[in-house]
Amino acid sequence: FIQMLRSAKKRDVLQLLRRAPEEMRPFLVEAVVATQSVASLAALSDFLDFSKEPKSLVEKFLYTAAFSPRPSGELLHLVLDKLDGKQLVPETWETGIVAVGSLVGKLCQQKLCGLQVVERGVETILRGLRGAEEEPEVVTYLLALGNAMLPETIPTLLEHAEDGPTAVTAAATSALQRFPVPHISSKVKRVMRRIFHQKRRSYDKTCRLAAAEILLDNHPLPMDVINLLLATSEMETEMATFLLLKVQNSL
Repeated sequence: FIQMLRSAKKRDVLQLLRRAPEEMRPFLVEAVVATQSVASLAALSDFLDFSKEPKSLVEKFLYTAAFSPRPSGELLHLVLDKLDGKQLVPETWETGIVAVGSLVGKLCQQKLCGLQVVERGVETILRGLRGAEEEPEVVTYLLALGNAMLPETIPTLLEHAEDGPTAVTAAATSALQRFPVPHISSKVKRVMRRIFHQKRRSYDKTCRLAAAEILLDNHPLPMDVINLLLATSEMETEMATFLLLKVQNSL
């Protein structure tokens, strides 16, 4: 079916989407995204109206786009166009922003970071993060940055990890955990030490454990291991046990 759609013209795909029974539409949307053909995506763009379509169909499109193994620049362009300047329900907007991060990350893995649409996607996330005032908004943009895994966003993630409220710190440290070893620099480790040992303020135990995991998973220094072990004497049993097992596995 996907092979057939790849050779179909825009008007034929659009007609298929419009005439399909309602229960078939999620399947068709998924198949059209999988084709990655310019004609099919153009048809889907005309068909999908985020303000009118059922939320379930819009979510199906966004999830399918986010999990696409080798997305095209056209697919990211379509998602960005559907989000740009629209008044959307919060759930759709959140899913859309996180999907943008996922698409940016996968396109960069394909060595397509230089595409104009990828730069637009990155700027959409960063601009949104700079302007976000509510905590849930900030968390959503940090999740998107975690999906994108762009080294140049690490300073932004570190800032939010150290200075943000609990949910923001958790989202930022979780995003940093996704980066490969070469990107976990001495600066990243310094911030993780301050979070774990609570040098500047108190942190939630989940955030502290995430910071400890980053230190242990990325060429840990002997002194870091010693200090983490010493800290377990002041922790509650569950947290200390988890950390001891983590150290044991690292050894």
